[in-house]
Amino acid sequence: MAASSSTIPETSAEHDARVTNAHHRPVHAGEIAIGVIIGRTSEFFDFFVYAIASVLVFPAVVFPYVDPLTGTLLSFAVFALAFVARPIGTVIFSAVDRNYGRGVKLTIALFLLGISTVAVAFLPSDSQVGAFSVAILMLFRFGQGIALAGTWDGLASLLALNAPPNRRGWYAMVPQLGAPIGLIVASALFAFLVSSISAEDFLAWGWRYPFFVAFAINVVALFARLRIVVTPEYTGLFESGELEPTRIRDTVRSEGRNIVIGAFAPLASFALFHMVTVFPLSWVFLYTDELPARFLVIEATSAVVGLAAVVLSGALADRVGRRWLLGASAVGIAIYSVFAPLLLGAGDMGEIIYMVVGFILLGLSFGQSSGVVAANFTKLYRYTSSALTSDLAWLFGAGFAPLVALALSSQFGLISSGAYLLSGAICTLIALGLNRQLAGQN
Repeated sequence: MAASSSTIPETSAEHDARVTNAHHRPVHAGEIAIGVIIGRTSEFFDFFVYAIASVLVFPAVVFPYVDPLTGTLLSFAVFALAFVARPIGTVIFSAVDRNYGRGVKLTIALFLLGISTVAVAFLPSDSQVGAFSVAILMLFRFGQGIALAGTWDGLASLLALNAPPNRRGWYAMVPQLGAPIGLIVASALFAFLVSSISAEDFLAWGWRYPFFVAFAINVVALFARLRIVVTPEYTGLFESGELEPTRIRDTVRSEGRNIVIGAFAPLASFALFHMVTVFPLSWVFLYTDELPARFLVIEATSAVVGLAAVVLSGALADRVGRRWLLGASAVGIAIYSVFAPLLLGAGDMGEIIYMVVGFILLGLSFGQSSGVVAANFTKLYRYTSSALTSDLAWLFGAGFAPLVALALSSQFGLISSGAYLLSGAICTLIALGLNRQLAGQN
């Protein structure tokens, strides 16, 4: 159990948040959703800014000594480091949370995330420092992964616990809205930059601006989230729901089976996540003459469709059940994996169909992928178990997806990338079946 608030050292950001709350009305329950959306949007904006740069920037700036395909594969290998680092970050920040409190943990994590992200804007190129450029990029990416784990604030779990029984699907959807919103903003920003300045200027300095924007958004998100998590009202809700950190060893010993099942349950959705965001951008950039700005606009527009599908998933889940919707979505993703890769190589209209259909499936599945087995966790371990489940789901489902999909496609053609997606769909269906046998329908 975390230390009491009277014995926890307070950061200046926490103090400012408390002062704000002292002079304004108490935070109401509906504002949990606002805090969740702001927090997730900032995290996903950081994520997509880096992801887009992994295709358009780093192969030329950090890996110019190899061909573009190899440079992109190396860039995707560095990209995966953040997902490897996340479980490590959860171990570190769980200890910070237990000893110093959620507010201190969140402040440190978001400042580390902001610093690791904005530091990329100052990344020296290979022509300036040689191989040290790779090492520096790896360090910054690893720092992002550590920090992302620490940004787990429990608000999504708190939102789920306070949802009416007949509205759980709707409330489960709310945290997922941050992903398409973050992608829309990041894609639009990069599309503007690459279409407004020359390729030489973009690679020299233009690509750095989105990372400064990411830092500014993180600062806003930090204060917005602290304003909620440090209030007495929500501290009481966290404690009454037993949303308090526990030791990793004890958590894994008690909830290891459910954590593993929870990590594999959303695998189809998480694998699809990168198959319609990062991977297609890399394929189009490497193997077609299409301008990056055009495809980024297609991506942003498709993400708007995905945003609507996320909202729709909330209504559907409350009508037919979250597990049923995830299972049906996994079947849809499996079917999509068979023919959709061919669309990506079928010209302009094929790309549009690939992206729009992909984002519809992503929205329906990703909208309900958060905590589908969280109800199986005992109350004492729910907070830390949910964090570990999220870390492992992203690692297994999404971390290496761009690297694997591009490597397979470059060697065996686009159709082979569907194999990765199909494997994710199969894992989801197996995990959902096991979860139903172990826990019954929620």
